[in-house]
Amino acid sequence: MKATFWFDPMCPWAWITSRWVVEVEKVRDVSVNWQVMSLGVLNEGNDVSDGYAELIKRTWRPVRVLHAAQQLQGDGILGPLYTAMGNRFHLEKQKDVDVVIAAALAEVGLDASLAKAADSTEYDDAVRASHAAAVALSGKGVGTPVIAIDDLDGNPVGFFGPIMTPIPRGEDAGKLWDGFVLVAQVPGVVEIKRTRFSGPLVD
Repeated sequence: MKATFWFDPMCPWAWITSRWVVEVEKVRDVSVNWQVMSLGVLNEGNDVSDGYAELIKRTWRPVRVLHAAQQLQGDGILGPLYTAMGNRFHLEKQKDVDVVIAAALAEVGLDASLAKAADSTEYDDAVRASHAAAVALSGKGVGTPVIAIDDLDGNPVGFFGPIMTPIPRGEDAGKLWDGFVLVAQVPGVVEIKRTRFSGPLVD
């Protein structure tokens, strides 16, 4: 089975879901195509606090670098570069975006000059197009992550989430994937939701 996973690298909930999907790849025959969403695009025009608005501005920087790397090396670089960034943002709690970008580029063997993309609007159209592709499959009003798989007729369907904590491991991850696929492939299912009982447990 092929799946497409859209993420923003600074979103802790997307990180948790992504690490679940990484676990799924170990126990199920699933191939994941990683793609980028943007909390910046997602929150354009929204009434948010000054503090959150400042955070959203920062999220544009690693997303641009991811797109620059994608244009240079193709989709295959996105998964490793996301992991390199995410480990630093979410596990190491690194707040300095420049430090994260530089270290992540070095880890995956990319030229340090790609970090310049963080402050360039050159990639913003590509960011918006990738984000729009996720929304086209999942509908407006969703967040990150979005996962798309094919329905029983071979047509792609996208869903926001699933949002979870902590990260399922091993066969537990596989069983949750089986359930997700079953629900996603049933025509007409649009939402399953309950209140979050805790904050994101990212490790």
